[in-house]
Amino acid sequence: QHLPNISVDVTWTQNGVTVAGGHGQGDGLHQLSTPIGLYVDEDRTIYIADSTNHRIVEWKYNATSGQVVAGGNGQGNGSDQLNEPTDVILDKWTDSLIICDWGNQRVEEATSSVANQLLIV
Repeated sequence: QHLPNISVDVTWTQNGVTVAGGHGQGDGLHQLSTPIGLYVDEDRTIYIADSTNHRIVEWKYNATSGQVVAGGNGQGNGSDQLNEPTDVILDKWTDSLIICDWGNQRVEEATSSVANQLLIV
């Protein structure tokens, strides 16, 4: 899909719309705690590195809450845990998430075929 070039002198309106979180800081599926990095796919699904909740949360377009797709099992270095993730991207070729797991000083791959299982890259 081709995206149009954005002019260097573009101006944006300042009436933003909350698309994820917005219900105060917390660990509920409608809340975030220190969201740092994100990735938006072609379906407008947002993947958020919810750092101090030690998880990656997927927010479908127009959803009122998210779904944990990696981590979310407390802070740690286990195969189903993250430690302050800072960024996430989607690898379309393998249908997996590539996660910068800052607190564990590692990059991990979370595959969709094995829920919450992380492979160290």
